[in-house]
Amino acid sequence: MTSNASLSDELMGQLQGAPMQGLAQQLGIDSVQAEQAVGVALPMLFGALGQNAAQPQGAADLLGALQRDHSSANGAMDLGSLVGGLLGGSGGGAGGLGSILGAVLGGGSGGGQTNGGSILGNIFGGQRQQAESQLGQATGLGANAGQLMALLAPLVMSFLANRVQSQGMGANDLGNALGQERSQIQAQGGAAGGILGSLLDQNGDGKLDVGDLFKLGSSFLNGRR
Repeated sequence: MTSNASLSDELMGQLQGAPMQGLAQQLGIDSVQAEQAVGVALPMLFGALGQNAAQPQGAADLLGALQRDHSSANGAMDLGSLVGGLLGGSGGGAGGLGSILGAVLGGGSGGGQTNGGSILGNIFGGQRQQAESQLGQATGLGANAGQLMALLAPLVMSFLANRVQSQGMGANDLGNALGQERSQIQAQGGAAGGILGSLLDQNGDGKLDVGDLFKLGSSFLNGRR
């Protein structure tokens, strides 16, 4: 990762154009509002993952989830196929976006950990509803914020899985990269930094401490199937 390009910015760049228009259409909003909302939601997701990976066991659990459930080598839905679905690309006929959304939003077949809802549950734990509510308030999406987060969560995981594969990252590398991302998001402030800060300060004392580390999403794979 280059020092001046955050993970959020890189993925945001990959979603520009037709994928963003597809998200906007699905949510019933215009592309400008969709881009603004995604610009808040992505840092929230990456930052929360950075908190989950702040401890060695959390980083190891996350690495295992990425390699098992989100790596294209395992036949799981990868970033390319998800974005291809948003583009209405191959293998969908009339499906395109709709068929991808069915899987991502918890539709019938093959949900697994590509299911956006279950990924959000692992990332945010008991704070999922709070995260969605605050995103909805900050972006004007209201109840659509949860749907946006469920759409983006598999993209974030597949993006990270591709990064792990291409760079041969171990748990330490992954934890460091996500920790740097989380620090950058909090330092930049704005809507994403503010929401992330309130989510991470779980005990409400205004500062992050060891007690907060274990309350956001607990361990990434606590609920092993």
